[in-house]
Parts: sequence; structure tokens; C-alpha cells
Amino acid sequence: MKNPILVEVTRGPLVESVHRGAVAVAGADGSLLFAVGDLETPVYPRSSLKPIQALPLVESGAADAFGLTDAEIALACASHSGEPMHTGRVAAWLKKIGCSESDLACGPHAVRYEPVWTDMVRQGQRPTRIHNNCSGKHTGFLTVARHWGIATAGYEHPSHPLQQAVVKALAELANIPVEIPWGVDGCTAPNFALPISAFARALASLADPSQLPRGRAQAARRILRAMTAHPELVAGTGRSDTILMRAGRGRFATKAGAEAYYAAIIPEMGIGIALKIDDGAGRAAETAIAALLENLGLLGEDPDAHKLVRAPVLNTRNDVVGERRPARALNDSGIKTLKAH
Repeated sequence: MKNPILVEVTRGPLVESVHRGAVAVAGADGSLLFAVGDLETPVYPRSSLKPIQALPLVESGAADAFGLTDAEIALACASHSGEPMHTGRVAAWLKKIGCSESDLACGPHAVRYEPVWTDMVRQGQRPTRIHNNCSGKHTGFLTVARHWGIATAGYEHPSHPLQQAVVKALAELANIPVEIPWGVDGCTAPNFALPISAFARALASLADPSQLPRGRAQAARRILRAMTAHPELVAGTGRSDTILMRAGRGRFATKAGAEAYYAAIIPEMGIGIALKIDDGAGRAAETAIAALLENLGLLGEDPDAHKLVRAPVLNTRNDVVGERRPARALNDSGIKTLKAH
């Protein structure tokens, strides 16, 4: 069976394009509270995995040992834009742990924030590994290795103790066997594939960590606090995670992943949301997660957040000629009933 249509893109009176996908909303007890589409085929969460990849950093005591602030923990969960507020902090963090750019396993790539990238090109500057959107995550990995007194070289390999700690935490939170399929992410670190129903359960455990061991529960709360306090560090200027978390005013954390994955962690409701758009279109994932958060009553009156729900389609003169909008499956009364509880 095909996954249902989650997002439509219109032009004039007609639907021009559609995006199919699947959504799972889970409670911390493991129950599925809302679901559409294929929930059981393993898929990669990509960067939506980062809050869980950051758990060893906090849970091990490494963050405290090196005096990390919430800003640095937010960067450990980030897919940042490579703006100075990101790169300056990552560079200082590397220095703090006695490492340098050359210790990062990720490669350089172009800055996502156009004004910064334009200035760099004009000045003949080339991006470094620190500009990689995952450099905060990788610096977090290095911090744990330093704290444990183990090799930093090869920390990105699945057999490294750090990555073994990540996959163990993921399996425990999702309540699945630890033998999880993996592939190499764009930043060279392993990414682990699991059903979106299982990942939603893992996210729900972070939303309501009351049943987790004390150290892990404290780590989960600290990571969520850092993400919601510094949404601009988790993403960047004008990015969807920044917009959504600012609209939420600390009520939830979101994390986009490549190939149109999206995750949300909502402590006040004790739920986790995982979604995947089949064709990998990030525009559709942004609308889908925003629509779900809107239906849960979590976006308030923030106009930028609501523009993600129903985004105008513009022509080259900036005339509105259509819209990107949630389809019927995302406006199901089943998701709206969760708001009441």
C-alpha cells in the first residue's frame, strides 16, 4: 500500500504536486496515539537522531567535566547553518577539549546562511570542517572520547565505544534489539535505521523521562532545555527548527533530518512525534510537522510558524500563485483529540 498524501502543493485552483509519507505519535508508555502510513519499515532518522546522539555527552559526565553550557549542548544537537554564532562556539569548544578542526571526522561544506556565504566567497574564503552543519555533534563525540580517555581517531566508526553507547541508548529508549541496521550519514558518522513507530517511542521517552534511570532522565531534561533555550543554535537564521521552537516558547523541541525526516519532543504532553516524507522533500516535512504542532495547539499566534503550515507559492514577481498545505491525513480529528488531553 502507498503511504497517504500528507502535503499538497497547489497552483491556481489545482493541486500540482503531492508528498506522501508516514507519521507516528507515541506516548512514553509505548502506546501509539496517532498513526498514518507505514510505521514498521526501518528508515534513517538522519539528523533527527541528534538529541539521542547527544545523550552520552551529558549522561557520561563529559559535559560537566569540561564545563559545557547549554549553548554547547544545543550545538551537539544541531544541524547548524555555519553562521559565526555557530562556528565561533564550535572552534572555542574544540580548543577547550584540546582538539582542533583536523580532529573532526566530518568534511567541509558550504554555509547555509546566504549572507555569510556570499561574504566568504567575496573574500575568497573556503569553508572548513567547522562549517559542517554537524560539527557540533562531532565535537560532542570528541568530548566524550576525551572524557573517557579513549582514542579520538576513528570515533565515527560504528565499532568505536562512543557509537556503541549511542546505539545502546537508542535501542533502550525505543525498546528494540540493539542489532540495528546502520548506514553512513553525510557527516561520516553512523546513522541507525528503525521504524518510525519505534523512534516516536524513543522521543516520547525523552519527553517524559520519569521511567528512565536517574542519570539518563537528567540528561534528557538538560538536552531539551538546551535545545529550547537556543533554537537559533540548533538550526540557524530563518530555519524551520528555529522558527518552530521560538513559537513554542519552550514547550517542545523539534529536530529536522535529511531526506525529509522530522521529530518533535513535547514534554507537557509526554509524547514524541516522528515523520518521514517518502520522496525526501524537506519542504513537505516542514509543513507536516508544523501542521501537527498547530493541531496540537502549540504554535500560538506566531505568524512565521503558521506560514510553515500553509506556505505561499510565489512567482518571480513575488505574487502568490498557490500554497503548500497539509492534506486531509494531517487534519484528521485523531490528532486534534490529543490536544484535549
